[in-house]
Amino acid sequence: MPKPVRPRRSVLYMPGSNARALDKARTLPADGYIFDLEDSVAPDAKETAREQTCAAVKAGGYGMRELTIRVNGLSTPWGHDDVAAAARSGAHAIVIPKVESADVVRQVENIMNGAGAPDGMAIWCMMETPRGMLEAPAITVASPRLACLVMGTSDLAKDLNCAHTRERLPMLTSLGLCLLAARASGLAILDGVYLDLNDDEGFEHSCKQGAEFGFDGKTLIHPKTVAVANRVFAPSADAVAWSRKIIAAHAEAVAQGKGVVVVDGKLIENLHVESARRLVALADAIAALETANA
Repeated sequence: MPKPVRPRRSVLYMPGSNARALDKARTLPADGYIFDLEDSVAPDAKETAREQTCAAVKAGGYGMRELTIRVNGLSTPWGHDDVAAAARSGAHAIVIPKVESADVVRQVENIMNGAGAPDGMAIWCMMETPRGMLEAPAITVASPRLACLVMGTSDLAKDLNCAHTRERLPMLTSLGLCLLAARASGLAILDGVYLDLNDDEGFEHSCKQGAEFGFDGKTLIHPKTVAVANRVFAPSADAVAWSRKIIAAHAEAVAQGKGVVVVDGKLIENLHVESARRLVALADAIAALETANA
């Protein structure tokens, strides 16, 4: 049975230590959030960030936005308690940083189960190290809770000792490995962040490149970038109209017992209809999300 389509065009990082940001997130047009307990939180603020993030998620008011919590690694003093608290928070998913093995995913899953996480609560994996790239196929089948891979391209560039260029040529192998692993396992996958907030043209280029690669959306570090990500990763009106047209034509042909469908001079096969249905489902889900969050 196909999984429900959930828009993930724009997924914004929000520091869990910033109560104002957690509140502001209730009004922004992002499709989802990664409430962060890890990189953006100082050691002496970790426990406070955990408490107020989980409290904010429990309080609600975020509409249909997808809410996830990035925990600290299990090797840190906070990781285990982060996972246990997040499991009871009502968030849609727990995000594990720097995943390098299937075993880490299973460890998090066990803590979630022990803490009473609901069956529908997902796991997202941050893919941000060379070892993580090489282990991607095993990671993506580690748990039935796994729903999404998130590229951590800044850490990846550091570990690869490569340049973080406009075209990201040094990272194409890593991006491709994760895309292949995600799609082979039926998972979503999000592109990494763009760091230069003053480079609007470069950011849009990065979004378009990510969409061409096949990513579902972009992780973001500032609210001002949400609108562009939403536009670039959404299907265009023309694409939606064409998709609806070929779906209808195919259905009519099937009803008439015809094996071949030609629309506007183009031969339409089952694979085109499947892609069209997926695109229309995404467009409908975006419309429902934006209506609910308005």
